[in-house]
Amino acid sequence: MKYIDEFNDPQLARRLLDEIRATATRPWALMEVCGGQTHSIIRHGIDQLLPEQVELIHGPGCPVCVTPLEVIDKALEIASRPGVIFCSFGDMLRVPGTDRDLFRVKGEGGDVRVVYSPLDALELARRNPDREVVFFAIGFETTAPANAMAVHQARRLGLSNFSLLVSHVRVPPAVEAIMTAPECRVQGFLAAGHVCSVMGMAEYPELAERFRVPMVVTGFEPLDILEGIRRAVRQLERGEHRVENAYPRAVREEGNPAAVRMIEEVFEVTDRNWRGIGRIPASGWRLTDAFRAYDAEHRFDVSGIRTEEPAECRAGEVLQGLIKPTECGAFGTTCTPRTPLGATMVSSEGACAAYYLYRRMNAPAPQAGGTAQQEVTPVA
Repeated sequence: MKYIDEFNDPQLARRLLDEIRATATRPWALMEVCGGQTHSIIRHGIDQLLPEQVELIHGPGCPVCVTPLEVIDKALEIASRPGVIFCSFGDMLRVPGTDRDLFRVKGEGGDVRVVYSPLDALELARRNPDREVVFFAIGFETTAPANAMAVHQARRLGLSNFSLLVSHVRVPPAVEAIMTAPECRVQGFLAAGHVCSVMGMAEYPELAERFRVPMVVTGFEPLDILEGIRRAVRQLERGEHRVENAYPRAVREEGNPAAVRMIEEVFEVTDRNWRGIGRIPASGWRLTDAFRAYDAEHRFDVSGIRTEEPAECRAGEVLQGLIKPTECGAFGTTCTPRTPLGATMVSSEGACAAYYLYRRMNAPAPQAGGTAQQEVTPVA
């Protein structure tokens, strides 16, 4: 498959690994921001193939994982009400709220449906004028254009029975929060290519300059990730801190202007709570006043729901890159995909899910490279 197979070439992977080994002369800690990149890294054993000088730290790049517990509880409350069709991507159905999840609500009689696009939910609203249809609008900048388009279309079609429960988050403020944390060890970033394909790269040079960290926009296949690491390590060794685009087949510097215009028409920047992390200023979006009638949180009067994170779950530390999943005492014991304490264990982009799925069960997790070279093939 074009743009997939050629980025899984074992010989090219070995060359890139050799270049990284030849370049790295000191210890460096890089954070991959995206959960999709985390899963690719763990699946292909990339972190175990790197030289011991290069450590990969998993960041808060899983939108399901950072959706705060109180928003999950709001979703559960809305989905439980009669006359509601609650629509969501499949990842969200297993995410635990305070005492249940959306699968439990569905089992108890709630009309909870998995959809593949917010426009699917919009079509349900058109076909069911006597029902309230709510779409769970989560995600980073990547999913925001489609969600904005759904609301825009609902207003154009005059559909008054459609709304969004919004929990959108933005990457640049999260990067700033990570770099200003006192425990931060991050010296460079692999930036999420899909986010930059929408928003472009304009917000990153200021962050790279202020915190003096290289930021390399990176894709998701093994060679994409290794090339991103190679460029980041090269910058660090040279004392540079620039933004580079290592994913030009998908990312342009200006991003997707039409998508950005749609986002700016429908959403406005707001402070947002991140699960396990806390409140990050200007790190999210909410519907503007012009589209507030489509805000499910206000429509169903659930804005007053407040909850606390379970103390046993250390997902917040995982999301901040402070610990690896295997350093949590609950990992693989009381917290499994069947009995998750947090979203990082059940999301398809969660770091805990990646470690469990690919059998990284030993604690503590090995740092990048380690001292023993393992025979791990870095390709599918």
